[in-house]
Amino acid sequence: MESSAAFRAHRSLLICDLTQSYSSSAGGGISTYLREKRDYVLRSTPHRLLQIVPGPEDRVIERGRHIFAQVRAGQVPGSPDYRFILRTGKVRALLARFRPDVIESLCPWLLPWSAVHHRRYFPQTALVAGYRTDFPNAHVYRVGAELFGETPARLLRDLAYRYAARLYREFDWVYTLSDDARARLAALGIDRTSRLPLGVDAAVFTPEARDPGYRASLGLPETGPLLIYAGRIDNEKRADLLLAMFRRLPRELGASMVMVGDGKLRAKLIEESRGLPVVFPGFVQDRAGLARALASSDIYVSGMADETFGISVIEAQACGLPVVGVAGGAMPDRVPSGLGLLGPPGDAAAMAANVATLWRGDHNAMGARAREAATRDYCWQRTFSQLFDRIYPAAMRRAARRVRAGHYVAGQVLPAGT
Repeated sequence: MESSAAFRAHRSLLICDLTQSYSSSAGGGISTYLREKRDYVLRSTPHRLLQIVPGPEDRVIERGRHIFAQVRAGQVPGSPDYRFILRTGKVRALLARFRPDVIESLCPWLLPWSAVHHRRYFPQTALVAGYRTDFPNAHVYRVGAELFGETPARLLRDLAYRYAARLYREFDWVYTLSDDARARLAALGIDRTSRLPLGVDAAVFTPEARDPGYRASLGLPETGPLLIYAGRIDNEKRADLLLAMFRRLPRELGASMVMVGDGKLRAKLIEESRGLPVVFPGFVQDRAGLARALASSDIYVSGMADETFGISVIEAQACGLPVVGVAGGAMPDRVPSGLGLLGPPGDAAAMAANVATLWRGDHNAMGARAREAATRDYCWQRTFSQLFDRIYPAAMRRAARRVRAGHYVAGQVLPAGT
């Protein structure tokens, strides 16, 4: 691939992030990624950054080399903190107005096709996609099984994988967050791929953020382990499994639990947990506040079996927490032996047993190893260096070859080889 020095020698480029999965009030991995990327671009590159996201109104804010564009979109039913852009004409107008050199699409629905449409009229534009969630399995199959049963869900999943193959063939380069996801794309015939590990701000997420008064501030007892989960409180993240697990913990363990975040299951779980030492403080927008919550806890818990990376897991480990989760998705990569305990997906009893076993063992040593692994292996500087120095140049080279080969004419895509 093109070298780091060659890409940095380019004139100032305009990079565009395009996503449905943004919320200013509910956090999430993509929101974290957008914020960290903005800081990296402004601090470490000469480039400009356009970020197009859903919002309550149409608004464009230009601050120096950063352009933040919100497109008015309706709220997602059941997830009011998130919005879904249907007005793709507005997105295409923004792309035509600013004419980015590289478009990075961060979600699979509707907006990637706006990027593809834009390239028909501006064929030199390089398209990069992040396959950040194995959505045919994590979204389509899961919801299909709940609504229609196993057989229709498998059919819907197969159709979704065909859609993914059709979509990502349009992109000059695709990155995944895990080797498993990269292998899945290879099976679909998508071979212009890279694995892009995400990062953690180890200066913010540190055991030093621990607050001895945190439990008291939540009205929780001071004895026993404090379990914590941070993320969307919804079906995809299997937040209900955590409450089921908590009910199965031995009473003598004296555990408490805090579930940080918001989502469609939050009100339901609050009602179901009445009388238990379980609290739901809502979304913590301040990163230092989230680090305080994590570092002041003892064990991080997660029930999601389809996690593709797990930024919240890495942030918890950076704060010195061992992890109890499930052996599915990216969790075995994030939580190898010695950093926590994993059990079968969906098994609340096994998860409760793992919490008790971990707490009764040398959990402090395990947490120290988790901190060491997180700070050694995951760094935002490394993430964005790979993105800007390897992935973007590869996409731009392919875009240049495509234009030289004459596969595009104004407003129309020609078949390869025409």
